[in-house]
Amino acid sequence: MNCRILLTGKTGQVGSELLHLLPRIGEVVAPDRHEMDMLNADTIRRVVREIQPELIINAAAYTAVDAAEAREAESYAMNASAPAILAEEAKRLGAAIVHYSTDYVFDGVKRSPYDEADLPCPINVYGKTKLAGEQAIVASGIPYLIFRTAWVYSAKGRNFPLTILRLGTQKEILRIVSDQFGAPTWSRAIAGGTVRVLTQLMKLRSPSGSLSQTSGIYHLTAKGQTTWYDFARAILEEAGKIASDVPWFADATNQRPMIVREIIPITAQQYPTPASRPAFSVLSNSRLARTFGIELPEWRMQLRDMFGDRALSLAAVSAE
Repeated sequence: MNCRILLTGKTGQVGSELLHLLPRIGEVVAPDRHEMDMLNADTIRRVVREIQPELIINAAAYTAVDAAEAREAESYAMNASAPAILAEEAKRLGAAIVHYSTDYVFDGVKRSPYDEADLPCPINVYGKTKLAGEQAIVASGIPYLIFRTAWVYSAKGRNFPLTILRLGTQKEILRIVSDQFGAPTWSRAIAGGTVRVLTQLMKLRSPSGSLSQTSGIYHLTAKGQTTWYDFARAILEEAGKIASDVPWFADATNQRPMIVREIIPITAQQYPTPASRPAFSVLSNSRLARTFGIELPEWRMQLRDMFGDRALSLAAVSAE
């Protein structure tokens, strides 16, 4: 079943991966931020009405967790108001929507993986605005899939692995938080999982018809769990194996050698940030597995795959 798809956030970590994969299932229209300003309600409405999509995939978001504390209005506009407008327009067109949310809708008090039935209780502005976006889509009554992701990273943009690689060329000792737990998830795995779900749903029905049977919130993260400290150790371990001339890696390190020789675990209290973060935000993916038979690989395997994917790095550079 081929359909017309509107993709937002095509330059982001997940959006850029979706841009490559979505043509398998439909005609993709992906306006850039100048063509579709997600902070401007009138622009959003105009573009959606011009494109007339059957399916909207919203990969655009304000993801700067700490900056959101001081820029709450902008975070709310991008993460809550924009999804609400997209949902309104989807309802007007009889379209469906796929939207991405976050593990940060939870407070981290629980010590076992959160499932979709657990009550959200965000403790920072980013989480609050993402939850508001979820609620607006659910309240609209349209067919939808909301995928909650976690600790997203890729070989481009701003994320934890790239930060660790940069710092590893600048400092001999790194101090990394070791008492916050999550499941680092590669953006390509998220995009791949999304397309696998949509491929299943769209074989026999229109997007709105197929999603109406399975509408809901699903957790879409890597298997397993780790801490920022152990994630950093794994990143530097993979950095020791990759060729220094791989384009994305050379860019991340500014072609400088690694000088880091020690990583010291610290507590979150020893590393205060503007935004509070949940101490435990591991998500259970069992609903996704039950409904679609889909599971993403374990987090360590995903990290290894990203570092081992030279084709990805070359493609990323050529797309610049």
